[in-house]
Amino acid sequence: MNKLKFCTPEQKKCWQDKGYVKLTNVFTPKEIEEMSAEYDELFERKRREDLAGLESAWAGNDMKNLSGNRNVTVKSIHNLQMHSAVFTRVITNSNLLDAMEDIMGTKDILLHHTKAHIKPPEKGAPYLMHQDYPYFPHKKHTMLAVFIHLDDTTPENGGLAIYPGSHKLGPLPPKKIIDEKNEAYHYVDPEKYPLSKATPVSAEKGEIIAFTYLTLHGSYLNLSDRPRRMFLIQLRAADDEPTEDTHKSPCQELVLRGRNVYRSANMAHRFAH
Repeated sequence: MNKLKFCTPEQKKCWQDKGYVKLTNVFTPKEIEEMSAEYDELFERKRREDLAGLESAWAGNDMKNLSGNRNVTVKSIHNLQMHSAVFTRVITNSNLLDAMEDIMGTKDILLHHTKAHIKPPEKGAPYLMHQDYPYFPHKKHTMLAVFIHLDDTTPENGGLAIYPGSHKLGPLPPKKIIDEKNEAYHYVDPEKYPLSKATPVSAEKGEIIAFTYLTLHGSYLNLSDRPRRMFLIQLRAADDEPTEDTHKSPCQELVLRGRNVYRSANMAHRFAH
């Protein structure tokens, strides 16, 4: 095994065995505070412009059951690096990319997309257990999520839950719901993989949970008096490729570390994603 740059051998093993790992001290307290302040400013500005357009809670009867038929909400913004240079610095942070190189086993790392969710106090929507795989399937399954916590997070305020080792099951058959806006939601059978039997993964402000896109994950209802803010980065190895032409995001395939020798330089492809 190559010498690790950031992770410990125990963290690397956790990644391999469980499909996720918790990372601390990737960002300095000053960097986290800068991220937090910029995050709040962006959400407040976009709320004033188009509050309804930020809604990201899932639809469907299974979701209603998980929410106890409450009126719940999650507000979301995608591709934050297109809104603020603060988030461009986040996705190119050297500690972060050292850690990703360790767990991915490659120095050639590409951006797929970024997004942020806020679960407000007292009505923050849960998420059913799901794999990210159905949204953007890739041949080699190198895709992973970097989940940066901007608040202390527990099950009580809508924290993350995971089925450890579920990445070894490979792609699972998803249930699919399409809402009135033609948005599709993919999740696994809640009878077979209920949120109640998942493992809670709490984290302090500034800590990161990274998990593969095959790892079953979801999150709890937030009925507490505390918000749950997160910023998520989706990454893949340069030698992987999508199996479906879907989920095109700004800056997709931006090289965050190393090289992308598979990228065409043909002039006919110069406007392609």
